[in-house]
Amino acid sequence: METRRDIPRWLGPTILPGNPPASCPELLTEAEAVRYLRLDEINIEDPAGTLHYYRKKGLMRATQVGKSVRYRRVELERFLDRLTEINPR
Repeated sequence: METRRDIPRWLGPTILPGNPPASCPELLTEAEAVRYLRLDEINIEDPAGTLHYYRKKGLMRATQVGKSVRYRRVELERFLDRLTEINPR
């Protein structure tokens, strides 16, 4: 029998924080990426600007779909993995 820990993280349901919580799609808008990374909870003046800064520094990649910038959930997870490697706690 397959257990929950046998399912890869990217296959399991992911929930965006918020009230009410929302399911997390594979392709996120800027606002969803801010919520996913919880930048809106740590008193950053411009969370969207912070995402732009991370992209500019090459720490995070985004995808342009039409005229909109979108963030693949897997890219956000890679970004978090890189931050953890750089600054483990």
